[in-house]
Amino acid sequence: MFYLSTMLDTEQKKNRTPAHKEDRHFVTALARGLEVLACFRGGDTALTNQEIAQRCKLPRSTVSRLTMTLTKLGYLIHLEDSGRYRLGTACLALGSSMLARLDVRKIARPMMQELADFAHASVSLGVRDRLSMLYIESCRSTSALALTLDVGSRIPIATSAIGRAWLAAIPERERLDVTEQIRELDDLAWPDIKRGIERGLDDYRTLGVTCSFGDWQSDVNGIARAFQPGGGLPVMAINIGGPSFSLSKEFLLDEVKPRLLRVIAQLEDALPGH
Repeated sequence: MFYLSTMLDTEQKKNRTPAHKEDRHFVTALARGLEVLACFRGGDTALTNQEIAQRCKLPRSTVSRLTMTLTKLGYLIHLEDSGRYRLGTACLALGSSMLARLDVRKIARPMMQELADFAHASVSLGVRDRLSMLYIESCRSTSALALTLDVGSRIPIATSAIGRAWLAAIPERERLDVTEQIRELDDLAWPDIKRGIERGLDDYRTLGVTCSFGDWQSDVNGIARAFQPGGGLPVMAINIGGPSFSLSKEFLLDEVKPRLLRVIAQLEDALPGH
């Protein structure tokens, strides 16, 4: 689907709203520098200035100044032999510092691992980052059939179980804002995407989980449930998924769902502020 292949390339542009320009406290140069760092994805080794410019929808001359500055500060590394840039150790320090302070990861991990071992699948904890869900913790069984999505992986909000769970758990006003951004990415694909989101909201009400049976990837099944971790942190969600030939819809809903709901309840009880 066109939406899946272009979402991450265009979401930065869609998130730069006119309201930012009208806000005298908004620092455009800083925002652009952060966009440059955010345009690197899990599968990227290094990017050229031209590739960064295309992803961020910025002039190449602007990107050249930004990448030079970010390189001097250690957020990018310049590979002289190819002229490309890769993320620097300063980014690692920022990410590691943030993850280390998320107690929810430490509390959730043993529960998630037990669930992954039971289902011979992958279990992940994610938060929203623009129009994607970003994995901040991931466990998988020793089964060779489990998905290999690690911490830092991103999957689309609209078609994944974890993204739909997040959409179902947030306030309606925020959900409408996010779905409007998704709609703007591809009007032609929007009717199908909208139906999937609405089905997710209905599943959340009736089943207690959201589902994605071949919606994100045709050969992958998954279910998810969102929760509020407290402590001022945003809504998070846990999903469990794997290849459809080894993780059937019936098994997920009949055997795995009760365990997932129990993990969420135990997690909420264990977290401060609940």
